[in-house]
Amino acid sequence: MSRVVTFGEVMLRLSTPGFLRFSQVHQLDATFGGGEANVAVSLANYGIDAEFVTRVPDNDIAAACLSELRGLGVNVSHCIKGGDRLGIYFLENGAVARGSKVIYDRAYSSISTIEKGMIDWDAILEGADWFHWTGITPAISQGAADVCLEAIQAAGRLGVPVSCDLNYRKKLWKYGKSVSEVMPELVSGCDLILGNEEDAEKEFGIKPEGFDAEKTEGEIDQARFESVCRQLMAKFPRCKKVAITLRGSINASHNTWGGVLFDGSKLYSSKRYDITHIVDRVGGGDSFMGGLIYGLLTYSDAQEALEFAAAASALKHTIFGDYNRVTVAEVESLMHGSGSGRVSR
Repeated sequence: MSRVVTFGEVMLRLSTPGFLRFSQVHQLDATFGGGEANVAVSLANYGIDAEFVTRVPDNDIAAACLSELRGLGVNVSHCIKGGDRLGIYFLENGAVARGSKVIYDRAYSSISTIEKGMIDWDAILEGADWFHWTGITPAISQGAADVCLEAIQAAGRLGVPVSCDLNYRKKLWKYGKSVSEVMPELVSGCDLILGNEEDAEKEFGIKPEGFDAEKTEGEIDQARFESVCRQLMAKFPRCKKVAITLRGSINASHNTWGGVLFDGSKLYSSKRYDITHIVDRVGGGDSFMGGLIYGLLTYSDAQEALEFAAAASALKHTIFGDYNRVTVAEVESLMHGSGSGRVSR
């Protein structure tokens, strides 16, 4: 069984029921989530030995969070305790012409006060088959960026492949360093880079010519993104593969979805999914990443790995919460054309 380690912040998620606005509600639905934890949950669902590493406070809310992750099959034995609070994010789900809204309340969270030397990365990554992080983590604080770099460097020493979801979050870069100052050193240690058209442009100034995400009307020319992949690989020579998720936003409830994978010589394009009634798109990119890691570890064919990632993420859009609670059999069924939604009896 392959072993994958992820590192980042897990948060309490407080979302409005259904599609109510913040101004309408008197109660919020409480769950947990966060980019790297979401990837670990996906992988655990697929039978991978998935471990999530983070820093959380020593209180009942954090204990409930770790208990939930354990119950979902994720190893949290190397999570450390410290700091005062678990980060929170508030979500208002959009519908049709009204977009979703996210409000962060994660200042001074436990992971934001993490420091170098607190985690023994050599011990944790010994024998691992993969390490994954996202651009959200180094955006939190200098300490989080430093520890993320420690992990990437340890993985490099131990020969563990490293993946990164660029995940640009404008609202998070507030501690005095810009994304362009921090991310290049971290991404230079990666074997696989995942992003979308905004991530590559905002972090490295790399973008497809003539593309405007606001004007796609659901139609995206996948081949247009080969130049983005080539530019990222040229900038980061260690990188062996680049994946781009492609979301065509018709409105908040109706998106098209797919992706491309470039290995330095060939661009693979996935099937395009028409997602007409989105339940929850948060975690969509994480579910794609989890599916892609699983696919690359499991299948010998890159096209099949990409199709697994796209199908897994299309299913995530039908599931409430950050986590993609699907099985390999469900994903493979959709991959092979069973998308009717008929009742399974």
